[in-house]
Amino acid sequence: MQSFHVSATGHSLNYLPEYVASWQGFFRDEGLEISVTVPKPWDLVLDELGSGKADAVLGGIWVPSMHFGRGATYAPFAQVAARAPLAIVGRESPEEFEWGKLSGKVISMKGSNGASVGLFVKMLLREHGTDPQSVGYVQDLDGALLSRVFAGGMGDYLVIDYPSALALEAAGGGRVVAPLAVVGGDIPWSVYYAEGTADERRLDVQTRFARALGRGMNWILDREAAQYRGFLAETFPRFEPDLLVRLADEYRRHGMWTTPRIDKAAYDRWQKGICDGHLTERPIAYDSLIDVRPTAAFAAI
Repeated sequence: MQSFHVSATGHSLNYLPEYVASWQGFFRDEGLEISVTVPKPWDLVLDELGSGKADAVLGGIWVPSMHFGRGATYAPFAQVAARAPLAIVGRESPEEFEWGKLSGKVISMKGSNGASVGLFVKMLLREHGTDPQSVGYVQDLDGALLSRVFAGGMGDYLVIDYPSALALEAAGGGRVVAPLAVVGGDIPWSVYYAEGTADERRLDVQTRFARALGRGMNWILDREAAQYRGFLAETFPRFEPDLLVRLADEYRRHGMWTTPRIDKAAYDRWQKGICDGHLTERPIAYDSLIDVRPTAAFAAI
């Protein structure tokens, strides 16, 4: 059995195919013994990768993009989540929400775990014809802290992870007006990346990892979440089991989990958002950043 260590930037429902692949023994079938750490602060994942402790980082593709041509080389080789697991919480009904009304409003967005949330929301604003500079932001703070002060009356909208948004709504702290996991479109939100160019030995390991991950996705796509309610409750004890079942089924219906292959159209869309957010000088070509070899067996979406 060969060890494979993942340094992850979080522990999230959108990573479910990896957890299922471990639970169901799909990694073991590939001769891999998976271990995971979630270091804090999150950017220690790069230290774990650089030191050789980790074989891969699980996180946002904006990190490899930002480093492209600037020293360290990080190569994304598989994805686990193809949608942003976020939601916008407001104070009106979902029917009353319109992107065009956000100009002049204040949006609180969690920013303590990287740049993805801010980049994505501002990209959506541009796509819906609203100048991001016409909106006020509260960022750089933890999502739980922002949720408490939003419920207390601060700001007009709050962007947090979808499970927490639904929990806040259930507690009377706001209304989910835009579930971005449903309406936000395709985007390679969570990917696995390694440092440098993979040699034949590493490529073989990454290919087996991606194959097991794909089996995890198919296992989820083939059944209702109620059938593995106990596993969800055990894996995510912070949330009510009914909420987890609802969300896993919602994610399944709306394309959170597709294949480990990083979709080019979704990648190109996200590259524009990352560039417009000034992390890169120009969008990076798909073939220049992505190592497609480990997922070559998966058909393009």
